[in-house]
Amino acid sequence: MANDRLRALEDVEREIAVVLQCAGNVVLELSKEKHNASFLDRQLSQFTSSINRVEGELSSQIRYLTQVATGQPHEGSTYSARKDCQMALNRAEYARVKLGELGRTCEILLEPQT
Repeated sequence: MANDRLRALEDVEREIAVVLQCAGNVVLELSKEKHNASFLDRQLSQFTSSINRVEGELSSQIRYLTQVATGQPHEGSTYSARKDCQMALNRAEYARVKLGELGRTCEILLEPQT
């Protein structure tokens, strides 16, 4: 799951490079005395489709991170279970310490007074 998300982000990075390349090509073409309209149209089409793919994937990643950050259950997460387990262990340790203190207090109170 995590590897899939990383691969998707790498794909987004490549798409961003395509977007920048298209933008550079358009600027270069517009700087020429005579513009090639069909080339500009192709670049614009590729730019738009790449931007849409980047936006879609980043939105998906943000939705996933929002679920993770708010503690909502999500696919592949064991955070909630690990957190519950750690809290139970902390409560058990606290109870052990308090019972030990209570045991020592009882021993002191029950010691024969001399």
